[in-house]
Amino acid sequence: MNPELAIVLILLGAAIAMFAINKPRMDAVALIVMTVLPLTGVISINEALAGFSDPNIVLIAALFVVGEGLVRTGVAQRLGDWLIARAGTAEVRLIVLLMFVVAGLGSVMSSTGVVAIFIPIVLRICQNTGISASRLMMPLSCAALISGMLTLVATAPNLVVNSELARHGVAGFRFFSFTPFGLPILVLGILYMTFARRWLVAKIHQKDGSSSRPNLRQWIEEYKLRDREHRVRLTERSPLVGKTIEELNLRRTAGANIVAIERSRRFSKDLIAPSARTELQADDVLLVDLFAPSNNLEALHQQFGLEALPLTGDYFSDRSQEIGMAEVFIPANSNAIDKTILELRFRRRYGLTVVGLRRGKTCIRRGLLTEPLKLGDTLLLIGTWKAIEKLRSDTTELILLNLPVELDDVLPAAKRAPQAIFCLLLTIALMVSGAVPNVQAALIGCLLMGALRCLDLNSAYRSIHWSSLVLIVGMLPFSIALQKTGGVDLAADALIRAIGGASSYIVLGSLFAITAVLGLFISNTATAVLMAPVALAIADELKASPYPFAMIVALAASTAFMTPISSPVNTLVVVPGRYAFEDFVRVGVPFSLIVMVVCVILVPWLLPLY
Repeated sequence: MNPELAIVLILLGAAIAMFAINKPRMDAVALIVMTVLPLTGVISINEALAGFSDPNIVLIAALFVVGEGLVRTGVAQRLGDWLIARAGTAEVRLIVLLMFVVAGLGSVMSSTGVVAIFIPIVLRICQNTGISASRLMMPLSCAALISGMLTLVATAPNLVVNSELARHGVAGFRFFSFTPFGLPILVLGILYMTFARRWLVAKIHQKDGSSSRPNLRQWIEEYKLRDREHRVRLTERSPLVGKTIEELNLRRTAGANIVAIERSRRFSKDLIAPSARTELQADDVLLVDLFAPSNNLEALHQQFGLEALPLTGDYFSDRSQEIGMAEVFIPANSNAIDKTILELRFRRRYGLTVVGLRRGKTCIRRGLLTEPLKLGDTLLLIGTWKAIEKLRSDTTELILLNLPVELDDVLPAAKRAPQAIFCLLLTIALMVSGAVPNVQAALIGCLLMGALRCLDLNSAYRSIHWSSLVLIVGMLPFSIALQKTGGVDLAADALIRAIGGASSYIVLGSLFAITAVLGLFISNTATAVLMAPVALAIADELKASPYPFAMIVALAASTAFMTPISSPVNTLVVVPGRYAFEDFVRVGVPFSLIVMVVCVILVPWLLPLY
């Protein structure tokens, strides 16, 4: 061993130790590597920074942006809603559908992002069905990891290995090259998880009591709105058709507020915030707040030609993408003091409707619009989220007191889901066809996402996991340094000597095992960076095709089921699933062995060695 290789190995050992204890952060370790390695003279500073010019780094960043477009437009969330509707309360069916949906979505976007999206969805399923979160969170993380075995762009290690093939002077993998391996493993994973869930002790998910933010259902109960809100359709014979809200003045004539208007378009249904000039049309569906409890509903329906429609307590939660609520209170310097809601013209000024008034602990129901407001009164307002957001800037008349938890789930571009799906399908089609390089296809998808207003530049930049990119770029210099100092050839020779004249199955199994074990201590991306050149060097020694060796490393890098720190995907589900370290060992180690056996059999069969 030459002195230069010894220095590189010492630095590599130090980096692995820092990764293992997670001090400092992984991306910080990568920056240290990029800074220190050139000081040894083994590689130049240009070689240390060469990763930033790697097309695969740009491809990974672009895929983060495409994934963000799917999140902001609600495509991912609608998949979750479909899951709830289809699976019902059957635990096995939930696991099967959950893993299929997560793996499918993770095959075209960041698996970490998919898990982050589905954690609240799974918790909501658990709350509605009574199933313990510990029985579903592990299948969620398992499916997200398997998604990395389905397509070329599903996870960073695949792209790292593909980049190493290009550096080796051979053509890389195609978009669906991984699918014949990933699909059988996904089916096995689903079967395994339906059995292994019994090893996970059912633990009751306790909500975090530190948050005092209410939800829309709680406000409906607190302000006694359940019996006041009604949903009606304007028939063609209705005298309201063709008239503006200002002309009708239903507040005075019928004791009613029109809170929102649902209007059908050719291909969609819009929710319109009513204003004085809004003209009502036949077949409009009105959400009406009837604040005068003495009114006879049947008489109103007949008088105004209205057709009653069902309205459940879940209506506001179901329409929470469009309709929001907010609590405000009256400060000491407000001009609203001693004035009524009618006098203040709330709808004209704020675009919002007052549906509730509390004075202290008392909810005032009668004379809501004509009651003079007092210092410290709390008002419940309803309207569009855009109008509610404007309340933040008005701190003299009203102080924004509370916003519901549903605000966190509001999608910035909910109406642009078809455009986002089009961008995704076009990107995949370009990658599959090979018409343009993968990175160019992803960039086209990003630009289209922006042009079709699925996301803006700020959200696009925020969506990129810069720490992940820095980690990949920072570990690439080790690959270059080990190749220049002979470390890769030394490792390949050592492995070949260790296994002697063993069969190809033993060689591939050894590579898989080393990669998987190394992934216990460092990230699967860093593992792929280190093991890909070793695998290709072994292929050269054996005069074999590089593809099965590269594939086995990529698949092993995604087999990160064994510990909660093997992958960020696992780390994310630890708290909501209330898992201990041994839970991952108990479930993950047997499945990792199953995956290794399957891969060692399938890889040389589908990708011949010679």
